[in-house]
Amino acid sequence: MRKLVIAISMLSLAASAAFADPILDRQGLMKERGKLIGGLSKIAKGEADFDAAAVLTALQALQVNAEKVDVDALFPAGSDSGDTTASPKIWQDMAGFKTTNEKYVADVKAAVAAAPADVDALKAQIGTLGNDCGTCHQTYRVKKG
Repeated sequence: MRKLVIAISMLSLAASAAFADPILDRQGLMKERGKLIGGLSKIAKGEADFDAAAVLTALQALQVNAEKVDVDALFPAGSDSGDTTASPKIWQDMAGFKTTNEKYVADVKAAVAAAPADVDALKAQIGTLGNDCGTCHQTYRVKKG
């Protein structure tokens, strides 16, 4: 029993250390997400060659990124001010924000499971993921300058 308590304590410490600065941590995850989506978008637009294995690898990386977003840890009360574009609407409608995030995660998982075999399939998936991103940005992000 004592070992279990120690293990749980260590996991809790690791989890809190993983998100020591929620604003910087969520910004880092979103920048990584943007780069991954950007690379996939270039392929979908024909600006880069379609390679099924590379696309699947990028989608899998996107899934790992999406699954790292722990809304409660990354958007705690009080992390709505400072160097952030997170809208106060997140904290006013946390349930809606979580639902929006959960839809994105589900759509990324579906994209990985469907592993696009050609650029047209990728275009459809990027369209879905882009809509998810747009919905979140329009509702839960403050527009820059």
